Amino acid sequence: MKEHFSTPSAVIVLLVRSSGGRKQALLQRRQNTDFADGKWDFSFAGHVEHGENMKRSAVREAREELGIDIAESDLDFAAVVHKREAQNDLTYFNAYFICEKFCGQPTICEPFKCSEIAWFDVDRLPDDLIDDRKEVVRAMAEGRYYIEYGWN
Repeated sequence: MKEHFSTPSAVIVLLVRSSGGRKQALLQRRQNTDFADGKWDFSFAGHVEHGENMKRSAVREAREELGIDIAESDLDFAAVVHKREAQNDLTYFNAYFICEKFCGQPTICEPFKCSEIAWFDVDRLPDDLIDDRKEVVRAMAEGRYYIEYGWN
């Protein structure tokens, strides 16, 4: 039987809360992942597994990485990124969601992959945020929902 084409997909979620009248986003600092180690990333992310839809994947990743519970219905679509990583010759379809409701206190559940988590004002995210995540933040501010990244 002929093998079907496949491109990996990932789901990337930004948890947002209001604190002192300001919108804040939870970020994680990556480590030991072979991708953007040492940089800040969105709240949690992961590959979509075979037979799993993107929202179900996000629910699973929230529990695995931060020990929190989220509902699929609380995930608001933000953007899709068709990404090419030239150095690894990989192509991805990444779906981005924003989530403002969650149960539990976010904690680092995978300390071998994440060295710290912290809340940042949405309008003052750190400079060392992963580059394609910065592009997603810009696109969301401009009302763009489809982004191509790394195809130059």
